Amino acid sequence: MNKEPIFGVNADRRGILRALPAMGMLGLAPGVWAQGGYPNRPLKVIVPQPPGGGFDFVARALAERLTKSLGQSIVVENRSGSGTLVGTDAAAKADPDGYSILVGSVSNIALNMGLYDKLSYDSLRDFEPVGLAVSYSYTLMARKDLPLNSLKDLVAFAKANPGKLSYASAGVGSGQHVLPAALWHLAGADLVHVPYRGAQAAYLDLLGGRVDLFFDLSSTARVHVNAGSVKALAVSGAERNPMHPDVPTIVESGVANLDLESWFGYFVPKRTPMDIQDRLRNELAKVIAQPDLQETFRKAGGKPLSLNADQTRALVRRDVERWSKLVRDIGIKAE
Repeated sequence: MNKEPIFGVNADRRGILRALPAMGMLGLAPGVWAQGGYPNRPLKVIVPQPPGGGFDFVARALAERLTKSLGQSIVVENRSGSGTLVGTDAAAKADPDGYSILVGSVSNIALNMGLYDKLSYDSLRDFEPVGLAVSYSYTLMARKDLPLNSLKDLVAFAKANPGKLSYASAGVGSGQHVLPAALWHLAGADLVHVPYRGAQAAYLDLLGGRVDLFFDLSSTARVHVNAGSVKALAVSGAERNPMHPDVPTIVESGVANLDLESWFGYFVPKRTPMDIQDRLRNELAKVIAQPDLQETFRKAGGKPLSLNADQTRALVRRDVERWSKLVRDIGIKAE
């Protein structure tokens, strides 16, 4: 009994099914089948910081909603250590199959490129941004009894009195260190850096008057600013922060052409298949656009972002190139 040709008009279903593996072996349609079957198991989001911080907050807010969109559970895995190095390195070495996602921010994607001479990953070579969801500016706070009420006056005093003013940070190489160090460098001012083990210890000494200044995320700083326990002198964003509408930006203060907002989003290994990247990018864009999520970010002091793929890549590249160079020029090294 003769059978019809497999690809003939009268081909039976068994013949077609037998042909599918051959199509994959010939490399005719791997992307088509990959997207059709992706994702078919749980995904993992790597957070390179302990639970409770900005990385973790954004990771879980996005994962919760993306789980519904993709139809697969997303496990948030906190892999802290050596700042943000351990988790970020693990993500860079993960299989590029779309099942391992990194939470990326200015700190681990941009600043680390300048802080470490021998970094185990290259942010632009090893990662592809899927989408940026939110950004946070920093607020420069002064102890409430400091007799200087503007950034311009502060820089003028620091220039005239080198080493007389001190600024706290959450540790060498942290955003709270790099941002003010860059500011003083560009303004030509000399201030003493006092590193602490985390922001909480820095606040204790700022509120106690034992250190003069502290640059922290605006979302955290607003509690102390609103309570009147510190003075807000400037914000680091390109625009004024709605939480502190009367506080000028660094650029407006006229002391340096400098702005920084700490953005957060999802990244995947660079070699992840393009169709999987596109699927993740499209689904994440829908999640980021959800009004309830944007309101969640606003209430937490963030600025929701709405960027297309080209704008996202341009912003990441700009900050990596600008801040890695600036960090090297200043000479900051991570511990």
